[in-house]
Amino acid sequence: MLITLEETVHLIEEGKALHIAGDDTLLCRLPKGKWIGGTTPYFISDEGGIMTKEKLFVNEIGFAEEVKIATYGKYNVFQIVEECYDNGLTILIMPFGAEVVAKYAREAPEVEELLMHPTIGWISGFDLSAETAARVYDGSTGMSYTDKAVAMYTKLPDGKNARINMINIFTDDKTDPVIRFFDNDLSVKSCTVNGQEVNFAEYIRKKGIDAQMPLVADYNGAYINTSIKSVENNTVSFYAPVFRDIEYRFANKVEDYVGEFRKRIDAASAGKPVLSFNCILNYQYGELEGKKITPYIGPVTFGEVGYQLLNQTLVYSEILG
Repeated sequence: MLITLEETVHLIEEGKALHIAGDDTLLCRLPKGKWIGGTTPYFISDEGGIMTKEKLFVNEIGFAEEVKIATYGKYNVFQIVEECYDNGLTILIMPFGAEVVAKYAREAPEVEELLMHPTIGWISGFDLSAETAARVYDGSTGMSYTDKAVAMYTKLPDGKNARINMINIFTDDKTDPVIRFFDNDLSVKSCTVNGQEVNFAEYIRKKGIDAQMPLVADYNGAYINTSIKSVENNTVSFYAPVFRDIEYRFANKVEDYVGEFRKRIDAASAGKPVLSFNCILNYQYGELEGKKITPYIGPVTFGEVGYQLLNQTLVYSEILG
């Protein structure tokens, strides 16, 4: 729910466990309590996409029996799999551009224990017209960070369990060229296209490829996106890493972003997501300002976490049972 600073303060003072997203000028004024937060001025509300620095998006974590909060740096972020509840949901927020994000992005797919513990979250960001530092907040201490991850562990009642799903409007054409990379990396110069080594930036320019379309990889039927951040100086940079030995193709162009979202949302038929995070690239390229995609309301993010780091994706969680 998108509410005022005063309403948010009231919920904190009532002792509610909260997940909060908003502009840093509001987050820094919140009292200590059972909450975590991250910076973004972009949201999907009940009324549609909106950019505001006057309100906060707040999720009450009323489904949890207990919560605990911890912060991590790049060297110990994967302690989240050791410190979470056996039956719970971990909510993880990391600041855009921080080394902890790069560490998590590169290594999370290889941490098998993550798949045993539902982990959802997002990358905090900033006003794109200002580019201030992205921050995360540990409300239990009142501290904010530009270089750490903050996690809220939630313990679920017996008979309840968390399920994480995603909505990805992108697919590929299996007849398109197969792209492979030599290393797990956030930026590359060379790759192979159908087995032939090329400069990737030159290949994109020569083929006139729309860089708004992500690379997609088929992970046993689930499409995972890797979005392009920039193409310059013969180097292609990504918002999440590419991985060696994975087959990639460029996504098919989506002509009707909102219509495709609506179709996928209706097909997903989620009851009532308790958390939902939608990518800033979807917000921009899909022109989601003022567009409704309920019931998937929440912060617009600079990356999504559904166990691993995702891009150009909507990630959500439901509590079942």
